[in-house]
Amino acid sequence: MKNTLKGLGAALAVALPLFVQTPANAATSAATPAAAGAADQALVQRGAYLAQLGDCAACHTVPKGRPFAGGLPMNTPLGRIYVTNITPDVQTGIGGYTEQDFARALREGVAKDGHNLYPAMPYPSYAKVSDDDMKALYAFFMHGVAPVPQANRESDIKWPMNMRWPLKFWNMAFLDNGAYRDKPGKDVAWNRGAYLVQGLGHCGSCHTPRGVAFQESALDESGSGFLSGALLDGWFASNLTGEHNAGLGRWSEQDLQAFLKTGANRHASAFGSMTDVINNSTQHMSDADVAAVSTYLKSLAPVGGNGAQPYTYDPQATRVSLDRPANDAGARLYAAYCMHCHGVDGRGFAPMLAPLAGNPNVLAKNPASLINVTLNGTGDLVINGVPSPFPMPGFAAVLDDRQIADVLSFVRAGWNNGAPAVGAAEVAKLRKSTEAAR
Repeated sequence: MKNTLKGLGAALAVALPLFVQTPANAATSAATPAAAGAADQALVQRGAYLAQLGDCAACHTVPKGRPFAGGLPMNTPLGRIYVTNITPDVQTGIGGYTEQDFARALREGVAKDGHNLYPAMPYPSYAKVSDDDMKALYAFFMHGVAPVPQANRESDIKWPMNMRWPLKFWNMAFLDNGAYRDKPGKDVAWNRGAYLVQGLGHCGSCHTPRGVAFQESALDESGSGFLSGALLDGWFASNLTGEHNAGLGRWSEQDLQAFLKTGANRHASAFGSMTDVINNSTQHMSDADVAAVSTYLKSLAPVGGNGAQPYTYDPQATRVSLDRPANDAGARLYAAYCMHCHGVDGRGFAPMLAPLAGNPNVLAKNPASLINVTLNGTGDLVINGVPSPFPMPGFAAVLDDRQIADVLSFVRAGWNNGAPAVGAAEVAKLRKSTEAAR
């Protein structure tokens, strides 16, 4: 099945969109039932690949739950919501949706019965999905997904904030209608990458800062702040622009392709929410689509960052502290808990164990991801069915807030990283919020 999907993905990259083939004389003679069945199955399989590109499983499937049956809690500034059942069950899922109903939900955030969806569902991105890809997605969810009778759960948002009608005005203000159109002067790979990043991949949903109305500050590279990094649900989604320190400025296209396919490279490893993206989506992308996404992301101008000088590695910047850590609390903690995996030189053992020297997540101005992963660890990356042998453990039960602040401050200063120190109050705040979210 994976090889079939990869082949379909490669075809998608060459001919966007890929049309279901019909006989040359279709206008005068109908296809045989067998041929029609084969065409329908090809459309379903293509839709399955597109659903992986959209990472639908990450939000609509709970751990150990039935595929796409919903129920996953999601924290928003207004309160917790629960992701819906998108299996073709008629009573509790989307089995009663026509293709037009389905497209309206994905592009406009409006359910079949007319109620507005919360913009936690990335319909501003899915608005860019082409008609042909929308048709294939509908075919997959109607004919390639098992129906699951599982009722949807009401949100925890209290009245009056749970009223949906104001979202009509939100859409009027912030929703750009219309599928993606190729940009003149850009080649096929760049446009394919832009289509995937801005559309099905909905990268901006996490990696673009949001405004006071929870709207993304930009929906493509023409807007300020697009993919420059953002705080979301206790994690700081990384800067994906060409910024040198905290972005992708020092990454080659090959580095980026390796990260998307395996979740790790010589610069960093995936953790937090990005683990689900690697596990459910990007590792399954065709080589052509991974290359296209990398081409597009590497074309983005640098935005944001931490304001420091361009990073250069200095192995001597930390050696004295680690040789004589008695007067440095952070150095003592690093030597006791971190050094055996991440090394004296901060280089780790990439890609198996992440480097800390020059790691964009370490250099980011906002330390939320570092605090979160140190407190709570991260889930397993599972590549081709094989779990990562060395997942990051959590230290919430081992280290107090001051200790975590000290060791992270040491890491952010070490090896010439030059990032700001972490305060114990920041750790305490994130510890409390992540405990409450469980």
